[in-house]
Amino acid sequence: MTPSMDIRELGIADAYEFTPRLHQDERGLFLEWYRIDSLQDLRGHGLDLRQANCSVSASGVIRGIHSATVPPGQAKYVTCLSGAVLDVVVDIRIGSPTFGRWHTVRLDDADRRAIYVAEGLGHAFVALTDGATVTYLCSEVYSPSREFGIDPFDPEIGIEWPAGSQLTVSPKDRAAPSLAAARDAGLLPDYGVCREYYAALRSESNA
Repeated sequence: MTPSMDIRELGIADAYEFTPRLHQDERGLFLEWYRIDSLQDLRGHGLDLRQANCSVSASGVIRGIHSATVPPGQAKYVTCLSGAVLDVVVDIRIGSPTFGRWHTVRLDDADRRAIYVAEGLGHAFVALTDGATVTYLCSEVYSPSREFGIDPFDPEIGIEWPAGSQLTVSPKDRAAPSLAAARDAGLLPDYGVCREYYAALRSESNA
């Protein structure tokens, strides 16, 4: 654990929450929201940064559930720069002990938490405020041929989205298959293959 942040593993293996130490005075605020050594201590490798994304969402907008074929998949390090979102990690790896489970973390501009989502996991969030600004560091560039989605309202997964909110989903995400349909179509990553890929990343890092 680095002195600049507290780290905990979520209820799904290979996903982590990072809570940075905030340094505030009359001038404003400073924090370290990402450190490669934090990931190296946890994973045995850092994040090979290939792309950085930023999304701005109105309150109630859902983005996801998104993932990508492994290998290489796409690991993400995510934080909310302005406003607040409820971030969701879903284990969609066939054969995983926590297959089908999900875990939420509130990301906002108060605590400044971030999460790491390993390759093969599903990721989504819902904006809790207007103008919620989320930034992602990604281990691979976006590739439409490798990306796929899962229905965020799939009852088999059962994500508890905020009640009483006007939820908005893109046509693409609304048309995404259920977890069962994605499994039958061969879209979902295999847990064993993912673990082998994580091990290969560690070996490359230590070479």
